Amino acid sequence: MNLRYCAWLRDSMGCSSEQVVLPDDVRTVGMLLDWLPTRDERSRSAFEYIDVVLVSVNLRYASRDDPVRDEDEVILAPPIAGG
Repeated sequence: MNLRYCAWLRDSMGCSSEQVVLPDDVRTVGMLLDWLPTRDERSRSAFEYIDVVLVSVNLRYASRDDPVRDEDEVILAPPIAGG
């Protein structure tokens, strides 16, 4: 899977994208969001506020119930506010 990070997630992860192989039990966006913070300390810190992140799978907004596969591109984008 190609994971792409935007805004503060990119800064927290120290990269704009990475390739990951999903564990067999990660089959939905929700499972992916639950798994990501468990990978290491950097991920745990970066995904502390994962519940506010917008998710796109193959350029389509996705909900926690949408499926994910190793072939997908997933974009994680925090909401951005301006003033």
